[in-house]
Amino acid sequence: MKALIIDDERLARKELAGLLEGYDGIQIVGEAANADEAEERIAELQPDLLFLDINMPGRDGFQLLESLERTPLVIF
Repeated sequence: MKALIIDDERLARKELAGLLEGYDGIQIVGEAANADEAEERIAELQPDLLFLDINMPGRDGFQLLESLERTPLVIF
């Protein structure tokens, strides 16, 4: 399963990526620091799963989801 980590805190993204390394069924295909960057990465990488932060500067996680044509699985 291809996953994308979206969080405005770099250390939180790195920690989550480290925790997920032990799961063979999850491949981290990228990261994004905000909703605008995430929208580009989602279109480019077509992930199956988003690890999504709700509170981010600018658009929040819910606003990002509303803007997507195809919504992958989401874990907040």
